[in-house]
This record gives sequence, C-alpha cells and structure tokens, in this order.
Amino acid sequence: MIRVGIIGLGVGERHIAGFEADERCRVVALIDQDPAKLAEVSNRNPGRRTGSSADEILNDPEIDVVSIASYDRDHHSQVMRAIEAGKHVFVEKPLCLFENELQDIRSALRRRPDIKLSSNLILRRTPRFIRLRERIQHGEMGEVYYLEGDYNYGRLHKITEGWRGKQPYYSVVHGGAIHLLDLLMWLTGQRPAEVFAFGSRLATSGTSFSFNDCVAALLRFPSGMLAKVTANFACVMPHTHLLSVYGTAASFQHGPGGAALYQSRSPDIAPARIDDAYPGAEKGDLIPSFVRSILDGSEPEISAADVLDCMAVSLAIEAALQTNAPVRVDYH
Repeated sequence: MIRVGIIGLGVGERHIAGFEADERCRVVALIDQDPAKLAEVSNRNPGRRTGSSADEILNDPEIDVVSIASYDRDHHSQVMRAIEAGKHVFVEKPLCLFENELQDIRSALRRRPDIKLSSNLILRRTPRFIRLRERIQHGEMGEVYYLEGDYNYGRLHKITEGWRGKQPYYSVVHGGAIHLLDLLMWLTGQRPAEVFAFGSRLATSGTSFSFNDCVAALLRFPSGMLAKVTANFACVMPHTHLLSVYGTAASFQHGPGGAALYQSRSPDIAPARIDDAYPGAEKGDLIPSFVRSILDGSEPEISAADVLDCMAVSLAIEAALQTNAPVRVDYH
C-alpha cells in the first residue's frame, strides 16, 4: 500500500480517482489554501486528513507520493522538497517556471534515481491521437515533415481575473502550449533542436494581465522536420486543441469540426473521416501507470525524462521570446 497526499484541489481533486484505481494505493491527505474549497472537496471525498499547508504532506514521513496541483509558482519548491524527502512526485504542468529550477530538479533526480516523477500531459491519452501515432509508426503517413499544434484556451477571464493574472510571472507556453509540445514529440519520437518565437498581449491590453496572451513558436528538428506551436489564450472560441500533421504519404487534420485523413492530392477524392474519440480522457487517466511504476518497477506512460525534455523546450521558447533570436534547446 502506498499513501498519497494531494496539494491543490482544483484539478487535484480529479487525481483521487486516478490513484485509487489501483487498490494498492490510497489518498490519505488533501491540502488546499482555500478553506471553502477544502471543505467542499473533503465532503465529496470523506475519510481523509485535510489541511491548509503543503508542509503537512511534505514533512510527513508516512506519505509516499506527493501529487502537486498547486499554483505554478510553487511547483519547483514542492517538487524539490518531495524528492529530497524521498517521495515520488506526480505534478501538474508546468514542472517549473525557470531554467535554473529545471536544473535543480534534474540534479535532484540524479541524486535520487529511486524516485519516480511524472506529469499530467494528458493529450497522450486521447484515442484520436493514439491512433494517429500508430499511423505514423506504421508508415501510413510516410515521412512526417511538418506539424502544427494550437492550444486555443478560449478562457480569457482566467488570465485577466483568475489566479494566473495574479502571479508574479505566468507563461501561456508553460501553462498551455506545453501540452502540444509534448504531443508532437510523442507522436514523432523526435525532440526539437532549436526554437524561435514571437509573442503579443494585444487582447489583454488595458487589463491587469502583463504577460503575453498569445505566443507562436517555430521548432526545427535534427531530421529537418519543422513544427509550429501556438498558445492562444485570448481566442473567441471554446477551449480546444488544433492539430495538423503533414507526411509525404498522407495529411491529418483535427479541429473543432472533427478530424480527417487526406491520402490524395486530388480535389475529387474525399478524405477519410476520423471518428476516434476526442478528448476521450479524464484528468486522472495517466496516474495508474505512474502508480504501477512505483509498485511494479515498470515505466510510467510519462517518464521523468519526458517531463524534463518537454520543459526544456518550453523554456527555450520563453528564452527566444526574451532574446528575439533562435535558441538551441538544452536537454542536459
């Protein structure tokens, strides 16, 4: 039996079912700074210890796993403290916010190779994208040479009025586009070598939000493959993910109207309709494999290396925004 403590009960509440899907795992402690939220979640999930300070979990020697769904600014310190205390870590994106923080976590994991770390990059569990990955791996797309992934948030009020706009620093890349970055790397099995990016804050001009609300990044891979990824938090449309994958034998397009696979350049030949489910995944669906990795020694669906590499790309995009120049991705 492993015992879990959850920090942050927004999306963190949805971690409970993921952990307890394995009968060898029990969520024993719930933490949130908001007393009303804590009471509400505790009432729906009785029989667990509650508290308002992350210290109550991080300092508890009987907690084996820390599930971190706190504010982005707190992730680095809580991840570091958990690793140093010998606790396994499941963390909501982003893993951290700055390059020095990523290096801290890399070093801590090198010192503690026994510690498992994973993150909730949930697009990997979407049936439509799982089938697309199989098509790519089986050669049905030919050689993939270009991809586009757009994270269309469509919830402007959450950055102008919610907690995101009240943070000392908030990145729409780390907080949104990172899902598409991981998805493209997972689909193709490739890591970008270099990135370039532009950002704007036109949609939030005159509000209290002082960071980019829209970012467009270009990624270059060692194979010559290219990709474009955007974080568009201001769009006037429901929250969705757009994805296009172009190969030498076929093209795949996914958007609000559905998905299609084009296998001909002729306008007289209709594309094949793709009916695989989207999104088709719950927020806790990656957690059972993480639990098995701890108890059975298997690899989680999202490994620590996956999390670290994706964060490195996201940080490189932020660096490109600051320098207005191409930035090579540091994976070490």
